[in-house]
Amino acid sequence: MHSYVSCHVHAVFAVAERRRLLRPEVQQKLWPYIGGIARENGMTALIVGGVEDHVHVLLSLPATMTISKAMQLIKGNSSKWIH
Repeated sequence: MHSYVSCHVHAVFAVAERRRLLRPEVQQKLWPYIGGIARENGMTALIVGGVEDHVHVLLSLPATMTISKAMQLIKGNSSKWIH
């Protein structure tokens, strides 16, 4: 017997206090960085984007990863990079 799992998550998260910190020059570096965080942790970032005050990420998660763990990794590591 075989099974197939496909988990795609569209996550949207805001910058603290909805401050407009993600200027275009930051975005062009942040989006690939978020893709790298995903790749290093066994996820696939299918699309990463957003505007100055929030981020959109479409992720493909492995069957063994919870959504909360995925968001902890993406948000935590990208926040550290910004600061």
